[in-house]
Amino acid sequence: MKIFSGSSNPKLAKEICKYLNKPMGECILKTFSDGEIQFQITENVRGEDIFIIQSTSYEVNFHLMELLIMVDAFKRASAERITAVIPYYGYARQDRKDKPRVPITARLVADLLETAGVNRVLTMDLHAHQIQGFFSIPVDNLFAAPVLCEYIQNLNIDDLVIVSPDAGGVERARMFAKRLNANLAIIDKRRPAPNVSELMNIIGDVEGRATIVVDDIVDTAGTLTQTGVALKGKGARRILAACTHPVLSGKAVERIESSPYEELIVTDTIQMPEEKRKCKKFTILSVANLFGEAIKRIHESSSVSSLFN
Repeated sequence: MKIFSGSSNPKLAKEICKYLNKPMGECILKTFSDGEIQFQITENVRGEDIFIIQSTSYEVNFHLMELLIMVDAFKRASAERITAVIPYYGYARQDRKDKPRVPITARLVADLLETAGVNRVLTMDLHAHQIQGFFSIPVDNLFAAPVLCEYIQNLNIDDLVIVSPDAGGVERARMFAKRLNANLAIIDKRRPAPNVSELMNIIGDVEGRATIVVDDIVDTAGTLTQTGVALKGKGARRILAACTHPVLSGKAVERIESSPYEELIVTDTIQMPEEKRKCKKFTILSVANLFGEAIKRIHESSSVSSLFN
């Protein structure tokens, strides 16, 4: 087994290697002056079980292309198996034709990965579970819930309500509520345009209670902050949030800083820039051990799903 990292999240890759007690694979990854990506493996990988750690986070197109180029290099170097470890799977929100004449980009990305030579995909909290069906190769979708729930349990919050920011996230919120022995509330909203949301009403009792909004992605934070305002308007005693992937594009950090949230709990599937880490409301939890254990089990051909029993 050999582990290599792209440029999107080297910190997470190093922590995964530390968990597995394995050195990082030796390679040269750089760009030409015009932005072309250049990659070279500087050690023998013939017949090896290769794991490439690369989130398709900002800049998503650059990091996706970087991953495809790395996969092609390993395929041509006669690696036995190539597993793309994609903590954050970009383009996952474009998983269906919800309007006329639009692409299904999540399927396109799956096709690109398979064509490049990926034999297996390991990811976390896919925005839509059906994306696994876009592949004809094995896909392991890990859940950040054990890491997030352990932290929330240690907060010792009484009278807790888990809040789903939309109807699509009810299954995720119900899982959190069951693990934490908490009540459930749902936000009924409408989205008139991409990255624009309009909150409608709250289904469930939050008055005088501590609330935690759970979601897979926090992007522009528009939905998240509006949810916080709605919960405050309904008399919630405490307002927190837990999201797996901190995309945090545009004015997301400014919105969170001025929002009613006292804490936003995220994971390190995406490497957060230092200027964004300065926001005191962020708590960043590591999923390195979870990925490390999953990689170990894939290599040993043992059960990955039993991690979440």
